[in-house]
Amino acid sequence: MVRFKGKLYLLPTPIDEHGLESIPAEAIRIMHSLEHFIVERARTSRRYISSTKPPRKIETLLIEEMPEDVTNMKLMESQMQPLLDGKDMGILSEAGVPAIADPGSKYVAIAHRLGIRVVPITGPSSIMMALMASGLEGQRFTFHGYLSAKKEDLANEIQNIERRADKDNATQIWIETPYRNRQIMEAAEKYLDPKRMFCIAAGIGSKDGFVITRQVNAWRRSGWPEIHKVPTVFLIR
Repeated sequence: MVRFKGKLYLLPTPIDEHGLESIPAEAIRIMHSLEHFIVERARTSRRYISSTKPPRKIETLLIEEMPEDVTNMKLMESQMQPLLDGKDMGILSEAGVPAIADPGSKYVAIAHRLGIRVVPITGPSSIMMALMASGLEGQRFTFHGYLSAKKEDLANEIQNIERRADKDNATQIWIETPYRNRQIMEAAEKYLDPKRMFCIAAGIGSKDGFVITRQVNAWRRSGWPEIHKVPTVFLIR
């Protein structure tokens, strides 16, 4: 008898805790059909699933957290055993879509190696939404993830990213741990060309979120925004 493998669904979550309306109905329908999930944090994922009024009691769902060590392939493969047994599974990020600046990509790579079908479901992504609203080049762009926390390394990275923007004629995008936003803005003012276009996309998906693109010298004149501990995407061109 042929054993059919399950499908691995990459399911979106709101990028703001009150943003359930941003999740497509099809994503919720698929989520409600599943019993097995791999998530970043079980507590927040249970709260999110519960908010969608699932047909099953939340206690009956098998929800496993991703390990802190995402190089532990043996453990991660064992979490995907239901797929090999023919059951569909879902991956949930803490916010946005899995596998984009997210450890879910490790599971996707394993799924491809094991011959498991991966099904991405559309939803909110702060990175893509920031690019859409920035007014910067959308045909060519590079995402750098997180920059260095060390000030001397950050200075070099900011300058390298600026050179990359000119060399590739492309928008450069990165994110930062929210409590280091001020450090990024200070480095931008100090090391970037004053005429460089610099976009701050803060709190996207929330009622107080904003996306503003100005030259660095215009930011200097107007004053940098107060975005301490606010999830933020930064872009330059």
